[in-house]
Amino acid sequence: MARRYDPERRARIIDAAIRVVGAKGIAGLSHRSVAAEADVPLGSTTYHFASLDELLTAALRRSNENFAGLMRESRALADPAADLAAELARLLGEFFGGGRAELEYELYLAALRRPALRPVAAEWTDDTAALLAARTDPAAARALVALMDGICLQVLLTGGVYDEAYAREMLGRIAG
Repeated sequence: MARRYDPERRARIIDAAIRVVGAKGIAGLSHRSVAAEADVPLGSTTYHFASLDELLTAALRRSNENFAGLMRESRALADPAADLAAELARLLGEFFGGGRAELEYELYLAALRRPALRPVAAEWTDDTAALLAARTDPAAARALVALMDGICLQVLLTGGVYDEAYAREMLGRIAG
């Protein structure tokens, strides 16, 4: 029997891992659960990802790309005349409105217990700060990222509602 070429299999496995984490949390993630979700043989998951940390790293990187994509697509972030704080607050609202905030933060916070994920979490922080540094100084850019993280965590952990006006005001204090 000839081996079937499937160039999208790795990406499907990553997407399946994200769905598994979304449904069952990181504790529910296994090569077997991901293989079932992706509808691929178990050997495919272990072929592409030798460990769960490798799979989680790929899933976190994909999740990071979601918010980074929102930021890159924002014309207002590139426009020096646009209100930076208002745009960041709007983007956070879009992030929460997409229904993936809890899932993406679960992957992000997994780096607390899984050192292999820390470089990917740091990539998000560094890349976002670098993008914002084009509009403000590097220290303020890092502070904006920290505040956005803090706002997200507070909303997720308290079950609160995202308050865009509050976020805009606080981000504005840092952005200047």
